[in-house]
Amino acid sequence: MGEFPSEARAALTAAEAVCGPLELKEISDRRGSAVWKAGGPRGVVSIKLGTGEAAEVTTREASVLDQLPDCTVTVGRFDGGVWYVTPWLVGPSTWDVFRPVRKGEDGRDGALAAAVDLCQVVADLHEAGWVHGDLQPQHAIHTEQGVRLLDFAWSRQVGITPWSTFDGTMIHLTAPELAARIINGPQPVETTQTADVYALAGTLWTCVTGTWPQDYETAGIGSDAPVEIKRKAIAHRAVPLSTALPWPSLQARLRYVLLADADDRPTAAELADLIETAAA
Repeated sequence: MGEFPSEARAALTAAEAVCGPLELKEISDRRGSAVWKAGGPRGVVSIKLGTGEAAEVTTREASVLDQLPDCTVTVGRFDGGVWYVTPWLVGPSTWDVFRPVRKGEDGRDGALAAAVDLCQVVADLHEAGWVHGDLQPQHAIHTEQGVRLLDFAWSRQVGITPWSTFDGTMIHLTAPELAARIINGPQPVETTQTADVYALAGTLWTCVTGTWPQDYETAGIGSDAPVEIKRKAIAHRAVPLSTALPWPSLQARLRYVLLADADDRPTAAELADLIETAAA
């Protein structure tokens, strides 16, 4: 963990205006994107810094947050990068909510309710004309006020494509048709709401089992195989789904989504209804 960059002092000033005197904790720092938790006597916020190639992504994400309802964001630039400040979200991620399920303990009722809530908040985002583009087990926080999504760097309004090149996000949660478009072009590739639903089902499958939905071993693909090899196999639907079924009633509904063609997938709202009927 490093020191907060002095050239981004304006971000600390913005955080102090909300929280008062700050205590800082670095949460993550990878590929030019760093997240800090800043807390004080009046509140807690998140500071995100983007440098190098991540500066463009951070700028794009801040722009999305500024357009979404119920989001508060303060944005600024510094020498070599971009920063933004948002309220810190308090609550477990979807991955955390499902932890008792993965450990074989009680907790299915709560996990099922959380899954429905997650699907519904994605449905609300879609209804408002947005695509998230990067749904993952850690990208939703279940707060007392409801589910809040994170990581909007690859989000877009339907009809607008704010990037020139898209090479994909989490490969294991990439819909086959999206993988094929990344391989075959043309660029820019547009993320879609139907691909979001695929990622949503894959996210919940992973939260249940602790492993990705794909059975790479059966497909002859090693865990250390390059992303390009996995992407090609996913695009051709050459990777079967895992046969691990610790929660058959829920996974049957997720399996249906993961195997369906894009045009036949349910919407996020329909997936919420499907999941609600699963036995705990």
